[in-house]
Amino acid sequence: MANDSDSEVLGIVVLARHGDREGFYQDPLTYTASDTTITPLGEKQEFQLGSLFRSLYLNVSSPSFIRGISPSTALFQASQVEVRADAGDEGGVIYDSSVALVQGVWPPTNISNTTLADGTTVTSPLGGYQYIPIESVEPDEDVSLEGFTSCPNFDAHTQAFYNSAVFLQKANDSATFLSELPPFLDGRPVTLENMWNIFDYMNVQSIHNATFAKRLPQSFLPQALDLASFHEYNIFSDATVSGIGNIAFRTMLPSVIEAFQRIANASDPLLLHYSAIAYKPFLSLFNMTGVVADNALPPAIVNYAASVVFEVRQAASSSEPVIRFNFKNGSDDDSFHPVPMSFSGWDGSGGADVPMSTFIDAFQPAAVNTTLDWCTLCGQTQLRGCAALLAGSTIEFVKAHDRISPVGAGFLGAGLTAAVMGAMLGVLFFLGLLTAGLRNGRNVKRARALNSGDSDVHRSGSEVHSMIKETA
Repeated sequence: MANDSDSEVLGIVVLARHGDREGFYQDPLTYTASDTTITPLGEKQEFQLGSLFRSLYLNVSSPSFIRGISPSTALFQASQVEVRADAGDEGGVIYDSSVALVQGVWPPTNISNTTLADGTTVTSPLGGYQYIPIESVEPDEDVSLEGFTSCPNFDAHTQAFYNSAVFLQKANDSATFLSELPPFLDGRPVTLENMWNIFDYMNVQSIHNATFAKRLPQSFLPQALDLASFHEYNIFSDATVSGIGNIAFRTMLPSVIEAFQRIANASDPLLLHYSAIAYKPFLSLFNMTGVVADNALPPAIVNYAASVVFEVRQAASSSEPVIRFNFKNGSDDDSFHPVPMSFSGWDGSGGADVPMSTFIDAFQPAAVNTTLDWCTLCGQTQLRGCAALLAGSTIEFVKAHDRISPVGAGFLGAGLTAAVMGAMLGVLFFLGLLTAGLRNGRNVKRARALNSGDSDVHRSGSEVHSMIKETA
């Protein structure tokens, strides 16, 4: 099995939670969230995380240096990088976090001024700031980073958990603790159903309000986190990989798998994919990959600026790349730690590195690949284009285009809104909005290839071998 001494990093897929922010509220049933703003602490946390990525993966002397990537001493290369940020949950906090993180990876350059022909010296704004393109992923147009909202069947899953024996027992067991909290909660409902909002308020105040932090009993915040983690992990997980409880990561799977395949494809320049997200997809990911079941990680809410890095590695002795799962739980965690996965088709006994085809074969069936898939899975019939997609006159058209890539899908969703054109234009507007939008000519070419069936993405794991990068 590959390790640091006999394998090299072909590329990485990064999932990172936002940094510290001000307080916010989310509905305990639908998870509809209010807006909030990032704090200077949150910006610093994300910048530090980005700086760590820079030292690990862009430093030519690092054993984890990504083969072929533009090194830390060179300018940012847009063709090698893909950045996406959830622009729905928690307002602009996640997007702002991604801006801070990429500045840690690609800070201002030392090429900050130039002299014109007339002798005038012009200095770059912000000391040579590098402009990193970030795709803003709006949930109403693209459900890939926030598939759990506006999803009636997920809401039903949440309500079923609240009605379950295990939840009712936990509510009974925690009643004494909850009864002690009202003096610290500024009028918030004190119920186990509202536990996320209780913990979040206490956590934000403990960080930013010295009077509150001094007044709150020392044991209360850890107890609140324990209950909130129980609450959130059970909602954002499921007994089966394809269960509705895992939807937060299931909608992300197409972009993650595509990034693996692009990185492994020698003809594709992509080397680093980064998705900026909330805490929810982490819980589904942990559940699906078996890291909680095997006690490799706890069933707990991840800290601010927590990150999972999937390294796509190639060993000289192997015929295909492997996937290594690394985790760092926020700024208080000093480094990334390899985490062995265990799932159907992989029992974890082989170590932390999983053959890429094994990973893809296990998880691709659970992927929610199109908006129509999402509409059907969620039982959503109106919002996010579902009314048009589910209309009987559009079904045959949808069947002919029901595997849209993260690139092609967003292109279709960019601009058709005229209801008078009926269901067909509705399909063109909403089809596949699960995934990312087009942003440049290179992606337009990819979208055309995908729609014509010529793309090399979304292949099964067994088809990966034909496009693996050659070893150096």
